[in-house]
Amino acid sequence: MSVDQYQRAVNGLDKEIADLEKKKAAKDKEIATLQSKIVSIEKSINKNTSQSMLNSKRKQIASCESDMAKKSKDSADFGKKIADKRKKRADAYLKLQKEQQNEQKKQNKANQKLKVSYENRISELQQQLAQSVVVTRHTSQDLNEEEYDVFVSHAWEDKEDFVDEFVEELKKQGLKVWYDTNKLKWGDSMREKIDKGLAKSRYGVVVLSPNYIAEHKYWTKAELDGLFQVESINGKTILPIWHNLTKKQVVEYSPIIANRKAMTTASMTAEEIAAELKELFVPESAEEN
Repeated sequence: MSVDQYQRAVNGLDKEIADLEKKKAAKDKEIATLQSKIVSIEKSINKNTSQSMLNSKRKQIASCESDMAKKSKDSADFGKKIADKRKKRADAYLKLQKEQQNEQKKQNKANQKLKVSYENRISELQQQLAQSVVVTRHTSQDLNEEEYDVFVSHAWEDKEDFVDEFVEELKKQGLKVWYDTNKLKWGDSMREKIDKGLAKSRYGVVVLSPNYIAEHKYWTKAELDGLFQVESINGKTILPIWHNLTKKQVVEYSPIIANRKAMTTASMTAEEIAAELKELFVPESAEEN
């Protein structure tokens, strides 16, 4: 039986027990009423009670006692049925708990399998990315391969309230930006396009946010791992931006990236951050002038 079936069985027994207890309570109330009636009749008998009246009252008492005996038997029967139902309910509940434990084990096993699958996929992506970087370095003079100043790694939930505006400000600064909304076409391989975008970008801007670091965000993790891979070959690459995020949250997610100087939307606008990034592309001689 499944968890749902065991749960329905437990619920059904609970209802039956409740119904039986209600019936037993009704019988016990009737018994109590009869007992009170007997006491009342007995109190009404005194030395002035006539023999005929005494006989009548004794008959009433006998009738009440007979009725009480029958109702007491009914109450006892209900009590026995309740005890039996409670035993069945206890057995059913134990089976329910056991089945719930089995279901939890199955779920944990499935989650672990899914996790391993995602980790393998990320590892595969990193290997492909590393190969893509090597190929890019050997073919850097190929004019047909488009290069970018900035790759923007982000969670899609942050597009509307920050990332879209930030990308527009970068473009206003004259920077070439790899951004998934204008670099992915219908039918394109998302992984292949991201590989090329990472490999062909000078800097990778990482918009760290609660959405970005969420546990289920495997693509953002893969992109960040890819940027670290590119950085290990090409040198400084990763430029973090903190968006609706605290220092503690960043440290818990990645102590390495938390140690980097970062821009933050808490104190800077998208335009100001884009201007700061533009400064990285200004030659030192121009800055001195």
